[in-house]
Amino acid sequence: MFDFDRIIERRGTHSSKWDQIARLSGIEAPDAIPMWVADMDFAAPPGVTEAMKAEVDRAVHGYYADTGSWAAALVDWMARRHGLTLNPSWVSPTPGIVSGLGLILQAVTAPGDEVVVFPPAYHAFRKIILANERRILDVPLVEIEGRYSMDLDLLRDKVTTRTKVVFFCSPHNPGGTAWSADETRALASFCADRDLILVSDEIHCDLVFAGAKHIPTMSAAPEIADRLITCVAATKTFNLAGAHVGACIVSNPALKKRLDARIAASGLGSYNAFGMAATEAAWRTGAAWLDALMPYLAGNRDIFDKRIEAAVPGARSMHLDGTYLAWVDFSGTGLPPEDVADRVATGARIFASPGSQFGPGGERWLRFNFATPRPILDDAMTRLEAAFQDLRAGR
Repeated sequence: MFDFDRIIERRGTHSSKWDQIARLSGIEAPDAIPMWVADMDFAAPPGVTEAMKAEVDRAVHGYYADTGSWAAALVDWMARRHGLTLNPSWVSPTPGIVSGLGLILQAVTAPGDEVVVFPPAYHAFRKIILANERRILDVPLVEIEGRYSMDLDLLRDKVTTRTKVVFFCSPHNPGGTAWSADETRALASFCADRDLILVSDEIHCDLVFAGAKHIPTMSAAPEIADRLITCVAATKTFNLAGAHVGACIVSNPALKKRLDARIAASGLGSYNAFGMAATEAAWRTGAAWLDALMPYLAGNRDIFDKRIEAAVPGARSMHLDGTYLAWVDFSGTGLPPEDVADRVATGARIFASPGSQFGPGGERWLRFNFATPRPILDDAMTRLEAAFQDLRAGR
């Protein structure tokens, strides 16, 4: 039903992923392959395309009003996919998750306050914290048997009276860890003990592979509902990043009132009609598409992991429970990070995300987006094999 092998030409379409390669990476080659930003190269679900066509055919594109059906679609999706019972009144639309994080910081913290981050972690956490004149409190993750773990003892030692918020990425980006209920509960308990707001970014919650399970923080730790803000979106799941629509879920009325006040004060109480229509249609019609996508992504993950480790002696991919973002450790190659980066960018003509973007612990890693048609992935892997051929010859 869905042709994920279909190559859709995205160059020259205002695509950040494809059209900003040279500006952002310095790779000038016209055949460069982007494997950086978390943006898939697949056509959206047919129901989304039909909803967009209906908007175009209507030919009148005025202000959007009444988020009721949109919130109901989200509530129904979370119940069906994650067994999570939500009240539509808890949902606040935002222009994407990152802007939502900024609004949350403005609502519950002051300049100079500290925000906990577990690096290596999603790079936009760091950017939005600093842009809002808050301080990053890094509590590095620990790798145990090939997966990340939070060091809550270190967190306990590092928090101060200025620490107000914890940013939690679940599933984790870039490591792909799907946290267990016990892990999430332990963090939630710590937040309750120290009077911290827990912000759970669950934008990758639907992109979890067979054998793993995403457990929403709201399900794992309902006892901290009064201090929990959950951020979700249809945009990663269904490749609708350009819609710029996300949702913050807050069951504490007083806390939600503070967030909604910041949304109103920022002039963000009016919504993108196309984005709202696209994301509502995705939640209502996209289940079959997602069910077909995940095995395809799993195949891409396995191809990438097998070939990168064969191509680059000493390299290894962290096993992903979820996301479509391979997290590759090159420390075992013996090569300096700048040499690895040059081979990938200059030798293979591939734009990967530098691990240093993700904070302490990411310096010798690169992140590769493998959510692309298999012919493109095969081309990328062949290039990487050529770029590191001398390492294999010297084994």
